[in-house]
Amino acid sequence: MNYFELYNIPVSFHPDLSVVKKQFYVLSRQYHPDFFGAADEVQKNEAVEMSALVNKAFKTFQDPDAIIQYILALHQLIEEEEKYQLAPHFLMEVMELNEVVMELDHQNSTAKKSIQLSLNHLKASIYEPVKSIMANYQEINFSEKELLQVKDYYY
Repeated sequence: MNYFELYNIPVSFHPDLSVVKKQFYVLSRQYHPDFFGAADEVQKNEAVEMSALVNKAFKTFQDPDAIIQYILALHQLIEEEEKYQLAPHFLMEVMELNEVVMELDHQNSTAKKSIQLSLNHLKASIYEPVKSIMANYQEINFSEKELLQVKDYYY
């Protein structure tokens, strides 16, 4: 059972956090180990495992990057500790921004604003190609190619 099935919500890069929170409380009460004090060992162990799963899922749903990683893992498109090759032009752009930050006079608010604008522009340019995919994602309607675009964005 995956996290989305456990929480009875559709697979989405942007799950409704109010629904997630409500389901978390329902599932937490349902599987809390304290409610299984009189149960046999098998039921107690299952409650502990389910409680841990509920908590792990909730933590994942709180982090947009973790959600992306989880969905990509569901589709077996990402591996733990994967050595992913990023585009050289992207790496150069990030290195240049890092150099500017390292040399930044932190008292200069104009320079800070300029760097922030550059970062915002970079983030927007990375997100734009996958914005529609992530907003409209439904498992049955998307191809592996589109999910690989999301993988590029994730890394």
